[in-house]
Amino acid sequence: MTHSLHRCGKLQEKDFVWLLYHVKGVNDQNLVERLRKAIAVIEEVGSVNWGDVKSGPIVSVSVAEIKEKLTEKSRIRGVFTSRDQVTNFLKKIKEADLGFCVILSGLLEQVFDSCGEAGVKPHTINYSLGVFGKKELLADEDTLAITTMCGHHMIPDDFVAQARKRVRGGNLSPEKASQEFAELCPCGIFNQERAKELLILEKESQE
Repeated sequence: MTHSLHRCGKLQEKDFVWLLYHVKGVNDQNLVERLRKAIAVIEEVGSVNWGDVKSGPIVSVSVAEIKEKLTEKSRIRGVFTSRDQVTNFLKKIKEADLGFCVILSGLLEQVFDSCGEAGVKPHTINYSLGVFGKKELLADEDTLAITTMCGHHMIPDDFVAQARKRVRGGNLSPEKASQEFAELCPCGIFNQERAKELLILEKESQE
């Protein structure tokens, strides 16, 4: 999934996207039961945000509702905030032997280190070669650091820019702003903890 490869800005060492996928007719048997077992692993490891695009992320709906609405078409995905979580996740998913395709996005060296420690070998690697074209039409780098955490770009640039301004002015807390951003990303790969830290760093730099 290449939509998670264009995250940019500071604190990328605290940002690791994970996705558990299946292939129709290959590893889709007893899918709902296997997804529930995978969710138990995810909750144990502690993913800061995750969800099923069919029902929404945990910042908007309860875990119970996500479990209740699981179907044969469900695909769960989310985000970790440390490499230790990635390593632990890979070890536990491997041990559970649930038969999912596991996809990770993050700083390549750190992802490789986690794979090595967990005893798994990457099958395929996708790289982002960067952004080309009229880059002057893009938002500023601080805004992009937040909006690119939603792979489908469902978080508007202007909304983020206004929120950043309110945080700098002391009219909105970094926690509240990052929560509002996360609720706009329906698939659950937005990292609200990283967004909060980015907002705090920006506010501190202005003081």
